[in-house]
Amino acid sequence: MSVRSKIKDRDIVRHYTNGEVTIVWQPNKCCASGICVKNNPEVFKPTKRPWIQPEYSTTEKIIETVKLCPSQALTYYMNNE
Repeated sequence: MSVRSKIKDRDIVRHYTNGEVTIVWQPNKCCASGICVKNNPEVFKPTKRPWIQPEYSTTEKIIETVKLCPSQALTYYMNNE
């Protein structure tokens, strides 16, 4: 793999929304996805594509789960701000 490919992979950022909140996911930073799956299995389904499906949970529960992310791979912002 070239250095250029590694840089591109490191910069991947994905966005998922339920209309109220947008989850920002940087998969290269993810080191503890089990926390997400355990705390909010309605949203974080690693066997599904895309594995983040925010339309299946409340905004409050999504924010609570994202705040538990130890690697900062997940962040969020409110869409109305």
